[in-house]
Amino acid sequence: MTRKTLNESKIHANIAHLIGGTAEYQNTIDEIIAAISANNIVVVGMQQNPFPKKARKLLDEQGLSYHYLEYGSYFKEWKRRGAIKMWAGWQTFPMIFIRGVLIGGYSDLQKLVDNNLLQALLDEGR
Repeated sequence: MTRKTLNESKIHANIAHLIGGTAEYQNTIDEIIAAISANNIVVVGMQQNPFPKKARKLLDEQGLSYHYLEYGSYFKEWKRRGAIKMWAGWQTFPMIFIRGVLIGGYSDLQKLVDNNLLQALLDEGR
C-alpha cells in the first residue's frame, strides 16, 4: 500500500519550513523510532484515553514486556500527537509496534491474542 501525501510542489514556500513540525516534534518521532529499534513491543499512548491502558493490561496478562511512551492528554500536547499520527499514518492511540511493525491499536492487539498470532509475530525472524 502506498500512502498518499501532499506533493511538496503543492506546499507554498511561506509554510514549507513548517511541514514536518518543529525540532521538538522531530525529537518525539526520533524517540519513538529509537524505542522501536530497542524493544520488541512498543506502545505509544496518551493520558485519559482508556485504550492504551487496556493494551498494556492485555500485554501484562500475556506476560510480555513492552516499552510504553506517553504523550500528553486530551487537553495538552495535541500538536505533538498530531506529528506522531502524520508520521505513522495511524489516527488513534494507542499505536502498538511489534518487532518494528505497526500492528494497529488495542482492538488489533486483542485480535492477535484471540487468534494466537501475537507470539508468532514476536518469534518472526529469530
